[in-house]
Amino acid sequence: MVNFLLIALCLSAGWFFRTKNILPADAHKGINIWILYIALPATALFYIPQITWNHEYFLPILMPFVVWIGAWIFLKIISQFISINAETFAALLLTSGLGNTSFVGFPLTQAYFGSDGLRVAVVCDQLSFITLSTFGVITAMHAAHKGTIQVTMLLKKIISFPPVLAFIAALLLPLKIDLSPLNPLFEKLAATLIPLALFSVGLQIRFAELKNEKKFLLQGLIYKLFIAPIIIFGIAYAAQLKGITAQTAVFESGMAPMVTSAILAGEYQLNPRLATLMVSIGIVVSLATTFVWWKILVTY
Repeated sequence: MVNFLLIALCLSAGWFFRTKNILPADAHKGINIWILYIALPATALFYIPQITWNHEYFLPILMPFVVWIGAWIFLKIISQFISINAETFAALLLTSGLGNTSFVGFPLTQAYFGSDGLRVAVVCDQLSFITLSTFGVITAMHAAHKGTIQVTMLLKKIISFPPVLAFIAALLLPLKIDLSPLNPLFEKLAATLIPLALFSVGLQIRFAELKNEKKFLLQGLIYKLFIAPIIIFGIAYAAQLKGITAQTAVFESGMAPMVTSAILAGEYQLNPRLATLMVSIGIVVSLATTFVWWKILVTY
């Protein structure tokens, strides 16, 4: 309940401060710098060293990449019938191809599947983070530069992206150095991620623009909340994967769009209005759709 109240508070606070002109119009940009350069790296450094990898995590590891590829295919098909410019396509791909597997995903998974499900959810979240740091950055840069970017510039951007550096450090440093004494610091910095990210999204919400983006918003949420989990469920069924690990992977694939992906879209000016609506509306709708998926999965 506390997590749901925090979601509502942060989103509504950002929206309120913007509508009342309490903060500058571009205040979200400064907040996003903290998120990308401090909070996200701290999250990686805190959680990744704690993961014990084994063969049971095949589906959770595969899930974020399959959802991303599925989103790209879905949007390519949709674009044959609906005119979608490059910026809007990228915004839809970033938000429908990446799920909010942590803040919304963690409390919901724990509520429905307990601590065993939460352990699997952490793996889903880290692989979603990798997808954002690689495919997400590539997509954002490609759309922002109209497809004219050079490979060297792209690689430099990815490698210098703070969350990517933190991920690499979180994988390699524990092999030689015990980072656990720094865990209290990493945990406190990571704790700023979700409130500030949601507040940043709230600052950019403009419900008056819902009408203009309704067509794209509907397509993106249909994929993220319904089609994506159907795909992962199909893989689990075909591979005869059952139990808490498979159930959690399917459940996490149906989470609302990732907050950080909307922030990335905003940083590259990729239809930020649509991206923020995908997150804010998606979070509300997902509270109902994830319950439906839980009811399906417990009978599987």
